[in-house]
Amino acid sequence: MDIRESIRGFVVDNFMLGKSPEDLSDSGSLLDLGIIDSTGILELVQYIEETFEITIDDAELVPENLDSVDNLIGFIQKKSA
Repeated sequence: MDIRESIRGFVVDNFMLGKSPEDLSDSGSLLDLGIIDSTGILELVQYIEETFEITIDDAELVPENLDSVDNLIGFIQKKSA
């Protein structure tokens, strides 16, 4: 499973109950679209750290890194390099 599939699967399974995976835009803001809230961000961070074996510092908990599927993919790739 690639990074995109993994992230999309986690978000759909945990935050989009009863909604179609097609409703999740890779470039859309997870916060602005009401898909995820501040508690959800913490769950997402824990999932990313465990799944991709990276550590996310407090200073990295910013929308530029975590607020869309595309941002998450870029951030994970950068941290994994």
